[in-house]
Amino acid sequence: MPLKLTCSNEKSECPIEYTLSTIGGKWKLMILFYLMNGGTKRYGELKRLIKGITHKMLSNQLKELESSGLVNRVEYHQIPPKVEYSLSEKGATLLPVLGMMYDWGKENMKP
Repeated sequence: MPLKLTCSNEKSECPIEYTLSTIGGKWKLMILFYLMNGGTKRYGELKRLIKGITHKMLSNQLKELESSGLVNRVEYHQIPPKVEYSLSEKGATLLPVLGMMYDWGKENMKP
């Protein structure tokens, strides 16, 4: 059954474009996945969980997710410094989307 989706208004951004610009890329989805499954995480925890991500890339991706309102960042002023990341209410609305992506991958991955 085909979906009836349109992106015909040239003055506004297409919803698919907006979604991809907000969560697109390999790392943002993995960050969101781990925050959805494991709750609040510290920077170092995310770094250990996401194999292959560099310090700079993790930092940049977290900043972008925070600026788009998908991730909350809480900084504790102590020594050593402590920063925690969690999903925002807006970020939690992506749970069904990531769940469907997970299910699709599980069904279609080669054993």
